Amino acid sequence: MNECYYDKRMDFFYNRTKTDTADEWTGAQLIGVLCFGTFFCLFIFISNSLVIAAVVKNKRFHFPFYYLLANLAAADFFAGIAYVFLMFNTGPVSKTLTVNRWFLRQGLLDTSLTASLVNLLVIAVERHMSIMRMKIHSNLTKKRVTFLIISIWAIAIFMGAVPTLGWNCLCDITVCSSLAPIYSRSYLVFWSVLNLVVFFIMVVVYIRIYMYVQRKTNVLSSHTSGSISRRRTPVKLMKTVMTVLGAFVVCWTPGLVVLLLDGLNCTDCGIQNVKRWFLLLALLNSVMNPIIYSYKDDEMWATMKRMICCSSEDKSQERRSSRIPSTVLCRSTDTSGHYIEDGIIQGTICGKGDLGDKGNS
Repeated sequence: MNECYYDKRMDFFYNRTKTDTADEWTGAQLIGVLCFGTFFCLFIFISNSLVIAAVVKNKRFHFPFYYLLANLAAADFFAGIAYVFLMFNTGPVSKTLTVNRWFLRQGLLDTSLTASLVNLLVIAVERHMSIMRMKIHSNLTKKRVTFLIISIWAIAIFMGAVPTLGWNCLCDITVCSSLAPIYSRSYLVFWSVLNLVVFFIMVVVYIRIYMYVQRKTNVLSSHTSGSISRRRTPVKLMKTVMTVLGAFVVCWTPGLVVLLLDGLNCTDCGIQNVKRWFLLLALLNSVMNPIIYSYKDDEMWATMKRMICCSSEDKSQERRSSRIPSTVLCRSTDTSGHYIEDGIIQGTICGKGDLGDKGNS
């Protein structure tokens, strides 16, 4: 019967894998990493909070797609919490951690990754439901969206807790990995392969949906007299989702490949030299998403800007009847795509700005 090592501290496991954590994070390098991480974690908290608040505040975002987008922002916010916890429990501190505290550290990271990944999958289903019917938004009810969001977090928490529940090497230290000294190598292979396969499937699905949308839009544009924004809005939403997915895949794939190599026990791959840089790359993903939302969606950016600026200044700008505010308002209304079916409302809001939008189109 194998001996279990639940009562050992992490220095026992790090010494077995010959991982010198103290030399990796000392002096100026440690201070630099902490400053870098602190700045980006603060940005993650503030920017993703703005995205969530924008969806709650703006009634034009009260649709399944934007609820799921807000949940993706919540997953990024949670990732920021995981990174903060990691910063204060890494480097020389790693060897002093108990097994349970180390499980918590890694479980938070795994949970945040799974939450983002499953959320992107659900968004893919929602986009498929709406796009195949050439609608901007699906017919999912709020109850169903709420159930989906709860399910996303339930799956994420479960996947983050799997090693703690038993799939580890505490009772068979011969199969311990190098990067995660109390994770079984078989678990790392399972975890990395599963995520990489899901990445590949989502990329293929989104490319097929995007090609379908482009083809249908080109066909409909020559047979319908609908507004330009009506035809382009599904494409704009797809571009936003595909950009988010692309950033997610680029930022997480290198780290997952490194975990896979470690799970396959590749001792000559130099994975210890690149692990922390790939972790920082994963951190950047949670920084990039709010930037993508605001850059790709004019209405999202306008809402976030209104929340940042003084409300009294907003009201005074809205009362002005100059050409510039009316043009901006029309453009944000067009790109949001929620009221595009109401031509009367658009005509009332946009007024003279329509000419400016048509020129820009």
